[in-house]
Amino acid sequence: MAGNIFELFGYSPDDPTAVASAARKNFFCPFLKSSCTKQLRDGAISGVCSFKPATSPSVICCPNRLYADSYRILRDVAVTAFGPRVRLISGHESARARHDGNNVAVFGKRWGKELRLPQRGHRGGYFVDWIMALLDPEGKLREFVAVEIQSIDTTGNYREERESYLKNQRFRGTSRAGLNWENVSKRILPQLIYKGHVLRREPLCRQGMFFVSPAAVYDRILQRLGGRLLQYARQPGSLTFRWYGLGKMQEHGARRPLEAEGEFTTTIDQIAVAFTSPTNLPPEGVYETAIREEL
Repeated sequence: MAGNIFELFGYSPDDPTAVASAARKNFFCPFLKSSCTKQLRDGAISGVCSFKPATSPSVICCPNRLYADSYRILRDVAVTAFGPRVRLISGHESARARHDGNNVAVFGKRWGKELRLPQRGHRGGYFVDWIMALLDPEGKLREFVAVEIQSIDTTGNYREERESYLKNQRFRGTSRAGLNWENVSKRILPQLIYKGHVLRREPLCRQGMFFVSPAAVYDRILQRLGGRLLQYARQPGSLTFRWYGLGKMQEHGARRPLEAEGEFTTTIDQIAVAFTSPTNLPPEGVYETAIREEL
C-alpha cells in the first residue's frame, strides 16, 4: 500500500507558481473558493484532493474536488434530468426568485438546508447529499431527483509527504497511504440501496437517484456487483451512475479539468440483488487454503 499525493489544494503539489503556493499557505480550496474542509485524524487541514497509487491511475479522494467549475456536476445532472434550459438556484432563494418553469431549486451543503431521510422507527436518518427540485412557472414543486456524491477515503499516512510540500520542499519516494475500497461494500452500497427504496415511494421522484463519483469508484462498484447489471431508462427506483476523471496535466498555475467519462442507469433492485448474489463469491475453499498456508 503506497502512492503519492497527486493534487494538493487544487494544484500539483510541487507547482511553484504564486497561485499554487498561496493555496498551500492559506489552506485554500479553489473548488469551494474557501478554506479546505478535509481534515486529518488530528484535525489538521489535509488539502489532498487526489491520490496516485503506485500501480494505478490517480483517484479523486475529496468530494469537494468534484465540485470544480462552480458545481458543474450538479448542472450536468439537472440538464440530464430536466433539459438544457434549466438554471440552478439555491433552495432558500426560491421564494424570491422569478419563475418561468426552468428553475431548479438545489438543497444541499452551502446551497440551502440539507434534507434528511428518516430511518426505520423515525429515529436518526441519512442525509441525501443533494435534492434538486424542478419548479413550475408559479414556483411550485413539479418533480425532483436526489444526488449522492462519493469520492474515496484514504488509509495509511501521507503526512510526511504533505509536510514537505507545505514547506515548498521536494519529496522523494512514496507515502504509506492507499485507498479504502472496503467502504464500497461496507457503507456506500448499503446506503444507496436504502435511500433508493425510500425515494421510490416518492411520487414526484420520477427519475430516481443519481450517483456521482470518480471513474475508479464506479469501476470498483461494478466489480463488487459482479459487472452484470441490466440497463434501464430513468424511472422511480432507478439509479443513474455518472463518473468523472481528471484531465491532462495543465501548465503550472492551472488546475486539471474535471471530465465526464460516462453514464449508466439501472435500478435499485438490480443493485440489491447483485450485492447479495451468491454468484458473486470468492472461489470455493478459500478459508481452507488460508488455514493450510498458515499451518
